[in-house]
Amino acid sequence: MAPAPGARVAVYLDFDNIVMSWYDRVHGRNAYSRDRQKIAADATDPEIAERLTAATIDVGAIIDYATSFGTLVTTRAYADWSAPVNAEYRSQLVARAVDLVQLFPAAAYAKNGADIRLAVDAVEDMFRLPDLTHVVIVAGDSDYVPLAQRCKRLGRFVVGVGVAGSTAKSLAAACDQFDSYDALPGVAVPASAEKESTPTRRRGRKAASDPTADLLERALRLESDKEDAEWQHASAVKSLIKRLDPSFSEKALGHKSFSEFLKAHPAVAETDEAENIVLVRLAADRR
Repeated sequence: MAPAPGARVAVYLDFDNIVMSWYDRVHGRNAYSRDRQKIAADATDPEIAERLTAATIDVGAIIDYATSFGTLVTTRAYADWSAPVNAEYRSQLVARAVDLVQLFPAAAYAKNGADIRLAVDAVEDMFRLPDLTHVVIVAGDSDYVPLAQRCKRLGRFVVGVGVAGSTAKSLAAACDQFDSYDALPGVAVPASAEKESTPTRRRGRKAASDPTADLLERALRLESDKEDAEWQHASAVKSLIKRLDPSFSEKALGHKSFSEFLKAHPAVAETDEAENIVLVRLAADRR
């Protein structure tokens, strides 16, 4: 993605949220909750250390993705950095000029209040930095929906990043664009996680009730009505799909390009690649 000229980006990472969500993605639902006490007691225990290593977050992939939108003017990561599971990332984050915001968990619930502190800082930054154009929120909690909505009302383009299977749909819908951490360039998805996700993804492509096929058809109808033309530019259709569902990603669905995604739905769409521009229209029996 080519950054917009003059685009200035602020990045906010709920680091605890991403670490825990990715651990669950790799080792199974609620795995982090089950292993929390063991991790806190001795993160160097061979079994625990192996599980943590398998679920290591690629910090560089997140920062590089955020950089694709423009110049990073502020990047903050919120966590309890005294916790062993987070401490190992400190040098990587500092090396990428990320400010580490220290939060301490409340004893009763082991929550550190990252959502409140992150939201306060983000709103303050938007007023302090009027030339800020993009806000990237790396988290999956629905508590961030009001923040995403406020950022949009203040005229910022909001990008969300969360772990597949652990992100609230309401947060994805509240963003202008939402991408799965799993699908970021450079992120290697462990085999254990792939076994859980790939069969469902493949079945979804062929199923009659495929939600992505329904989304494609709706976008084609809306774009056709708006432009009053049968054939539409594929790029315009993709842009509309991203507005309808900010979490849409053809790569996350197993396709190398949007054109390949279109060709995977012949019952919904027809494509014309005779010219340099790819055109698309509703399949004959859908018109």
